[in-house]
Amino acid sequence: MANKENKIVIKNGRVIDPANGIDEITDIYIKDHTIERIGGRKNFQGYEVIDATDKIVIPGLVDMHVHLREPGNEESETIHSGARAAVEGGFTTICCMANTKPFIDNAEGVRFIYDTAADADCWVYPLAGVTKGLQGKELTEMTDIAYAGAIAFSDDGNPIEDGQLMRNALNYAKMLDMTITVHEEDKYLAQNGHMNEGEISGKLGMVGMPPIAESVMISRDLQIAEYIDAPLHICHVSTAKSVGLIREAKAKGIKVTAEVTPHHLILTDKSVADSEFDSNFKMNPPLRTDDDVKALREGIADGTIDAIATDHAPHALHYKDRDFNNAPFGIVGLETALGLILTELVHTKIIDIPQMIELMSLRPSQIYDLPSGTLSKGAFADITILDIDQEWTVDSSKFKSISRNTPFNEWKLKGRNVLTMVGGEVLVNRMK
Repeated sequence: MANKENKIVIKNGRVIDPANGIDEITDIYIKDHTIERIGGRKNFQGYEVIDATDKIVIPGLVDMHVHLREPGNEESETIHSGARAAVEGGFTTICCMANTKPFIDNAEGVRFIYDTAADADCWVYPLAGVTKGLQGKELTEMTDIAYAGAIAFSDDGNPIEDGQLMRNALNYAKMLDMTITVHEEDKYLAQNGHMNEGEISGKLGMVGMPPIAESVMISRDLQIAEYIDAPLHICHVSTAKSVGLIREAKAKGIKVTAEVTPHHLILTDKSVADSEFDSNFKMNPPLRTDDDVKALREGIADGTIDAIATDHAPHALHYKDRDFNNAPFGIVGLETALGLILTELVHTKIIDIPQMIELMSLRPSQIYDLPSGTLSKGAFADITILDIDQEWTVDSSKFKSISRNTPFNEWKLKGRNVLTMVGGEVLVNRMK
């Protein structure tokens, strides 16, 4: 991000900032990369003017679950290409997972992410492994990692199967005032499956991953978190049972937060069959049933689910373009998430724009204690401007991400970011 001084005013937009209770037509003044003020006396002299009439101006989106592949698999994604894809999709902050090669499981790895991302297009914050090598056997040097700047701990991609190790990890994280972020999957129940276990997998003759493989682990970890009164964040929730467990836990006062992905809110296991085993529909957790999608949507509408995260998982074509059983799990999501949520959830009135901002900006920032998700005076001018009625078609060949593995190619969407600003610098401008 550039360091030049700047003065910009975004005028006449509908400014929505749930953190400060703002929802009004007003102006935002930006000076030297931060927000100078919102509203007040109109004085555009000396400012570059961006006219946001009929647009919605919101805090930049925050994706709390991204795989950037660097170090080790730069042919699928790099920190810089992932950041470029992020701003293209309206995200100004992304949080990257530790399952790189080598793993981000020590202080040196954390510093590598920050050093490499210093001139990236958006803010990049690393999570670090809970266990060495993400193998679930021995805890990392969590104190050193925390002091190096990791924002949370996660073995994402791998569950922590040892209950005592999970208890110890939560205890250490609690002492450090940090969060353990978990991929909930009982590998034995999941039985190396390739899609959801159910009616569809039975008809297709495909080895399935039963929904209880997720919910059993969630139940265990909620009990451990309750026992030691520690915060727990649950990645990519995918089943109705899981939503119910989280809802009950929150009612009891357990310190749990949870995220869901756009693809789990929109697609089902029937999509696998309809696609004739297109490997772009293979992800973990797998796509579930209509009932699960309904429960997930209810969960974000009533606040049980705290955040929408992409689980952006890029794979180079020669990895992903294989038969369904042999293809890796995962899809890219940074450049489609906003359009999908606007089209499938906002325009259908399942959630409104302020709720979307909470789910995709404010709550992720709060969960990981990040300096984002708000348009407060003095905050970095990380801003996304929306045209919620602009129609566009997903074209994966034009992605800024190095990888193209999406099930949403050629989908017609309604609503997108027309401007993305990071630290007062305009990096995407599609304003008309």
